[in-house]
Amino acid sequence: MSQRFDYFIILAAMRTGSNLLEFNLNALDGVTCHGEAFNPHFIGRLKSENLLGVTLEDRDADPMKLVRAIKDAPGKLNGFRFFQGHDPRVLESALTDPRCAKIILTRNPLDSYISLKIARETKQWQLKNIKRRREAKVEFDAQEFQAYLNQQQAFQAQTLNTLQRTGQSGFYITYDDLTDLDVLNGLADWLGVSARLSAIDDTIKPQNPEPPLSKVTNPEETERALIRIDSFNLFRTPNFEPRQAPDVSNYVAAIDTPLMYMPLRGGLAQPVIQWLADLDAVDVDNLISNQSQKEMQQWLLANRGHRKFTVLQHPLARAHFTFCSSVLSTGPGTDLQRRNQLRNRFKIPIPGQLRDGNYPVDQHYDAFAAFLAFLRHNLAGQTPVPVDAMWCSQSQALAGMASFASPDLILREDEIATALPDLARRMGHENPPEPNPVAADVPFLLADIYDDKLEALATEAYQRDYMQFGFENWKPTTRAA
Repeated sequence: MSQRFDYFIILAAMRTGSNLLEFNLNALDGVTCHGEAFNPHFIGRLKSENLLGVTLEDRDADPMKLVRAIKDAPGKLNGFRFFQGHDPRVLESALTDPRCAKIILTRNPLDSYISLKIARETKQWQLKNIKRRREAKVEFDAQEFQAYLNQQQAFQAQTLNTLQRTGQSGFYITYDDLTDLDVLNGLADWLGVSARLSAIDDTIKPQNPEPPLSKVTNPEETERALIRIDSFNLFRTPNFEPRQAPDVSNYVAAIDTPLMYMPLRGGLAQPVIQWLADLDAVDVDNLISNQSQKEMQQWLLANRGHRKFTVLQHPLARAHFTFCSSVLSTGPGTDLQRRNQLRNRFKIPIPGQLRDGNYPVDQHYDAFAAFLAFLRHNLAGQTPVPVDAMWCSQSQALAGMASFASPDLILREDEIATALPDLARRMGHENPPEPNPVAADVPFLLADIYDDKLEALATEAYQRDYMQFGFENWKPTTRAA
């Protein structure tokens, strides 16, 4: 066995040269690649009924049985090819296993897309004798290609992200590298095997070596479509915000009605929680909350037919409430050390102590604007201050929430007056209560200071929320925080 790796996986897409790579790996003394070991339609090779004594049925019941057989097979190092659509249980195990060597094979996606269409048209998936080559031109479909491109990018992003999170590195190799003897021998060295290739295996012949546009029936349309495709992902909103863990201890379940509220930290929770209590005619203190993940999972299992919901708030309203309650305030629950850091280091113009008459509305405007500017840098990972759950983006909070359980219903703040009673009626309440707004406990309402500049600052800080949820310019009511 290799000292460094127990086995290897070739992560690739169809028509990227994986057959040629496999032939060259198999030419190394002591190295064996066992084909598409986890293809859902066959095991290793077409028409093969078993691989290393493991049948197709055995593999599907327990894929790790075949992984173990590959690890233990004769030779110095064994592995297999893996494409999208193969058993995801194997991918998760391999990506997180540092004893599995990850060989990541890529090709220009336009070339692989056209090659795939030609192979499907000609039914020729491998060429060993050039005299038997089948030729065909195919139609380029822009929508189909965009979907194909998105799929490949997602697979590559998943692979890269997992390797980064687990502190691993893979061996990246491209289609063009497969004819470079030095690169292939470099791969052998990286794998930890002593054998070297003296020549490239030429058993497999390139099937479609012509330029892409010469292989399509609509080259002009292809060119126009490719101009519109954003290969550089120019409109992506970068996200450097740290992941948020699910805030399960703050989830609130009703006593009798199988409803669970999954709050996004901010200023909206209190009226929704009070509505849950009113729904079952109990005090707020009697609601189910402050539970562990295990306890909440037990509640979910015990309450068949349950519904889970959360409520989005406009980013500017949420940021204003957070600013007033967690930054401006010096009352119970305020992190005074962080408050002083924001005041002194980030120059947010708030008084050391908030007293009547020492904080006019103009200062409140300037202080809140400075806080929004701070949020822009904080959420971009540019400050030493940790991102607080009170002001993290709602899109990131929802992503963290989904790692425990996804809400069935995502409401907007301006919908709850009608949406919550409608939800209760669906759960069997004939005359449910309406949620009552709670007066904002803030020195000034957002309506007192709102203008386009504050909206623009919020948009810069919460780009992903504005994009993900379609927030637009918004006018706060006199009751909003």
